[in-house]
Amino acid sequence: MNRHLKILSGSVVAVLAFLAWSELARAEEPAKRPNFVIIFTDDQGYGDVGCFGSTTIATPRLDRLAQEGLKLTSFYAQPVCGPSRSALLTARYPKRIGQGGWKVPGDEITLAEVLKTVGYTTGCIGKWDVSGRRNVKGMVPNDQGFDYFFGTLGANDRGRVTLRHNRKKLRTTEDMGELTGLYTDEAIRFIEKYKDGPFLLYLAHTMPHTKLGVSEKFRGKSKGGLYGDVIEELDYNIGRVLDTITRLGLEKNTIVWFTTDNGPWLSKGERGGSAGPLRAGKGSSWEGGNRVPAIVWGPGRVPSGKTSNALTSTLDLLPTFAALAGAKAPQDRVLDGRNQSRLITGQTDQSARETFYYYVKDDLQAVRRGKWKLALPDRTEFYGYARDKVPVTSPKLYDMELDIGEKHNVAAEHPEVVQQLLALAADVRKELGDAEPKKDGAKK
Repeated sequence: MNRHLKILSGSVVAVLAFLAWSELARAEEPAKRPNFVIIFTDDQGYGDVGCFGSTTIATPRLDRLAQEGLKLTSFYAQPVCGPSRSALLTARYPKRIGQGGWKVPGDEITLAEVLKTVGYTTGCIGKWDVSGRRNVKGMVPNDQGFDYFFGTLGANDRGRVTLRHNRKKLRTTEDMGELTGLYTDEAIRFIEKYKDGPFLLYLAHTMPHTKLGVSEKFRGKSKGGLYGDVIEELDYNIGRVLDTITRLGLEKNTIVWFTTDNGPWLSKGERGGSAGPLRAGKGSSWEGGNRVPAIVWGPGRVPSGKTSNALTSTLDLLPTFAALAGAKAPQDRVLDGRNQSRLITGQTDQSARETFYYYVKDDLQAVRRGKWKLALPDRTEFYGYARDKVPVTSPKLYDMELDIGEKHNVAAEHPEVVQQLLALAADVRKELGDAEPKKDGAKK
């Protein structure tokens, strides 16, 4: 009897020990790496989303995305297409990359390359626009970390694009109205194929970059004219992507980040969108050129129904995703992005970013630190897209918490802040190799 008790007792101890070890092992297992979906529209203004203030364009899926996720109201891109994509992909200001950010050289490290080091399958669908548009060798997404590419190397300014599958040229089309649905179909196929994850999907729509195009299903439906039709078709197709994620049961482990590359192309008039309460638009260093709508959604990781005015940027996606995936961001170069994982997962209300620099080409035109933005004097360069080219002959200071429209220059009331930001601008110019402008506005 005693012998049997001892055996039983020993068995119980062994079972308890095994259970304890198993529990400990489970606790030490790394969390499952999340899937990432970036939805990147083109030239969509701050005022072209319902939840950001549009009264003429219906965007029910984006509005719902904001209700179920985190709306970022102080989120910054670059003022034009190619440089904005370069900044998102590399977490570096285009000034560091060279060539104005219109090309991402092969020695740059992209978000896709970072995530591939920890087992991600990576897909790029839509508009690439960081290969000089014509130079293919060494510049297609497949050369820079993406396993799969379907889309076009450049923009549709001339009313036509050449579609590619990986390195293969497929066809040239002048039907701009087919692109939004076509890209979405490919995105859905990618998600279905790689549903076991982890995956990165970079879905960069051509629309609403002009030349505008919309399918018959959405033509004439919006109160916002043709431009509104285009946005409403985008909204519908964004919903299709979200529905696919939910249908496949991936919503608890997928983070979707919606934003756009720059402000609206105001010189296109009614076909160019709206910056809402912001000053100016695409090509400008005023808020309408850089501040864009942004929403982060991820029911298993991102708190719902929150709005944050924390200073954030497309530059931050690479370090944020790297942190969430357990990957290492590049250590051998300066990254301008900041890890915002604690902000988007609700662990803090504070941004990891304190500053943002507004570049137009190679010209530093403004700096922001905290709530203060300083428009610098002696601007020398403008993109042709910009409509507001009013000379700035003396520093102009704006409070971004009270005056996002940049209507009230408060430099005279805060001379110490002006001096601090001028010193910051001088440091940035020195770091990035940008010379101080002369008093007459010419570069040294």
